Amino acid sequence: MAKMIPSPGSFATGVGALPHTDPKQACDDVLALFPEFPYIPTLPDRSLLESIVFNDSEQLPGRVIRDDRLLFDSTTDQSGAMETVYMDYVEGNFAGYGLHTEYASAFIEMMSRRLPGAQVLKCQVTGPVTFGMQVVDAGKRPIYYDSQLADMLSKMIALRARWCEEEMKKHTGVSETLVVLNEPYLASLGSSVVPIDQETVRAGWADIAALVEGGLGIHCCSNTDWEFVLDLDPAVVSIDAYATATEFLLYADAVVSYMERGGVVAWGIVPADTRLFGTETTASLYEKYLEIRSRICARMPEKLFDAQSLITPSCGIRFADRDGSLAIMGAAKEISRRIRNRSGRG
Repeated sequence: MAKMIPSPGSFATGVGALPHTDPKQACDDVLALFPEFPYIPTLPDRSLLESIVFNDSEQLPGRVIRDDRLLFDSTTDQSGAMETVYMDYVEGNFAGYGLHTEYASAFIEMMSRRLPGAQVLKCQVTGPVTFGMQVVDAGKRPIYYDSQLADMLSKMIALRARWCEEEMKKHTGVSETLVVLNEPYLASLGSSVVPIDQETVRAGWADIAALVEGGLGIHCCSNTDWEFVLDLDPAVVSIDAYATATEFLLYADAVVSYMERGGVVAWGIVPADTRLFGTETTASLYEKYLEIRSRICARMPEKLFDAQSLITPSCGIRFADRDGSLAIMGAAKEISRRIRNRSGRG
């Protein structure tokens, strides 16, 4: 059963993608910037297979890749392969749901590193909502709208998440892990245009949380029904605080309650978009963060807020060069340093 992670104390870390194509260089850069709370980046510029959804699709029954699109073959019977996923989930047999170099080169590279000084090691897996809404069947209908396929997806992703956390502990020496579900499609909660059923989301989350033993988080870089998301009790909720803090803070009571019961908010205060980042300075972003902190701390102690916060870029950094990504991640690290010094943690 998934659990909360130790209080990160406003350390900085990253989110998802980097523009690198060399996994060794990507891991070196991450570990240099975020030694206390490293994360395993994805490298979508290396190949299509390393991009979101594709990188977690290797074990999808009925998978077809055509014209750079990921499809589900609903014209043939996939029941046998789906039954295998169900049985593996029931038996906790996650060994066959691992990552390979062509899908996750930085993950495989990070497994060659020893990280005994890291408080937590974080990785990211495509969440079932985003996965199921991006993959369509022969009728061009998202497979998430098929209740049986949505159920199977959550169990397949649970097995992948469980494999990831076991590999991280086995190879790197870390004692605590965090698997974050990448779920931008949670923005569709409450939408009448692209509807997402809350109970299907809740059931999928429960499936994954039941199999994962370490921390399990959610990243959504758009606005959503944050009260619903916080009520799931993820170990970490990762948000685009630069763009959506105003909307997130409409749920301030729910945010405070969540942090009081051990939840962590990863405040993506540094824009991952290089054009937006170029309009800011570290000082201006620090002031934006202090404003968020001040508003929440009108309802809770600053000490608790700082203990249950992470500082991150707003999302994955893909549309930049290496220097641009280092600048964005470096700004997150500097804001973390200033906050930690302010709170006596530096």
